[in-house]
Amino acid sequence: MESGSLKYQRILLKLSGEAMAGEQKFGLCPKTVRAVAREIKDVWELQIQIGVVIGGGNIFRGVAASAQEMDRAQADYMGMLATVINSLALQDALEKEGVPARVMSAISMRQVAEPYIRRRAIRHMEKGRVAIFAAGTGNPFFTTDTAAALRATEIGAQALLKGTKVDGVYDRDPLMDPEAEKYERLEYLDVVQRGLKVMDTTAVTMALEQHLPIIVFKLMEPGNMKRLVQGEKIGTVVEGSIHES
Repeated sequence: MESGSLKYQRILLKLSGEAMAGEQKFGLCPKTVRAVAREIKDVWELQIQIGVVIGGGNIFRGVAASAQEMDRAQADYMGMLATVINSLALQDALEKEGVPARVMSAISMRQVAEPYIRRRAIRHMEKGRVAIFAAGTGNPFFTTDTAAALRATEIGAQALLKGTKVDGVYDRDPLMDPEAEKYERLEYLDVVQRGLKVMDTTAVTMALEQHLPIIVFKLMEPGNMKRLVQGEKIGTVVEGSIHES
């Protein structure tokens, strides 16, 4: 398929750390990481430019640690390091699939990752490399959701894709309640006002200000992400404007 017939030319994919753990709930599941890499490869083969942000909750979650009386800033830095581990694992899986990838860290660690530089990140993507953005924003008190919205804005992504375990946004947990109602489309302020767990408020607000659509979809449904970028209605779209009626 020619790139001109695709809905998006450049995307930012947000993955939770838990997505890297698979069924084991904690740590890294090599089989799952390879499966994620194959889904990304399917999109990469369409010549779409791809950036990725991964959480670190499968290894260490700063908010949970701070609740156990650890200093929040210290805990958040530890969480950032967990995202680097996940990013390196995904890079390895992508390269084994024949997809060139670069890890760019918001915290300097030159032996394992490049420093994040916006222009260099864009250049990597223009050269056909997947850019994996590690260590969040590099600042404590900001989540990887916010990092995803920030990086998507910086690189000029046309959409922020959030891969999850379910096929969209529901009014309640569909894994717990089979009667849960799925939303096909939401406005940014709907997410905030209804307290829907799409992304944190800072990330949603940034997306609103930048008119960046957020698409929540089921990551491990084979071919889902490919169909999404080809224009199929997959998952839930969060878009709209406070100025719209």
